[in-house]
Amino acid sequence: MTLWFTGLSGAGKSTLARSVQAELEKRGRTTMLLDGDEVRALSPGLGYSREDRAAQAARVAARCVDLARSEIIALASLISPYRADRDAARATIGSFMEIYVRCPLSALIQRDARGLYRRALAGEIEHFTGISDPYEPPLHPELIVETSATPPEQSAAEVIAFVLRSLDIAG
Repeated sequence: MTLWFTGLSGAGKSTLARSVQAELEKRGRTTMLLDGDEVRALSPGLGYSREDRAAQAARVAARCVDLARSEIIALASLISPYRADRDAARATIGSFMEIYVRCPLSALIQRDARGLYRRALAGEIEHFTGISDPYEPPLHPELIVETSATPPEQSAAEVIAFVLRSLDIAG
């Protein structure tokens, strides 16, 4: 199974994925976190163009397939701003749960812990999703987590409850 966390930069995807990973491992499940920033660091020359983002999503999806074959739950945490890329990942992976980590742009700009939104709004960062590049929200995600209104622990509990229900159904 793959849990695909998507949302804007700073929405809480990686934090949420790490919390879910820790809880699943406490429950005896084997997991692997594929964080977008970490995966990108392993892919020199991969930028933020539409084509490069598609390539990154495809690489992560291929890795998720390998993990699923080994009965490892993959937690993919990446912006993946384009629906077509997420749909292609779903088709490639099969057992795919899209988790939309939703947070309003205004809240992200206000938080801006790393100063990325400030720099993007000043034109210092090209292809910044939500500012100079689009983000296409999922149309039918398996789960939506509202991180602007929900504390991180509660958001993680929502995802974990959802995943555990899914695992029981899946056998």
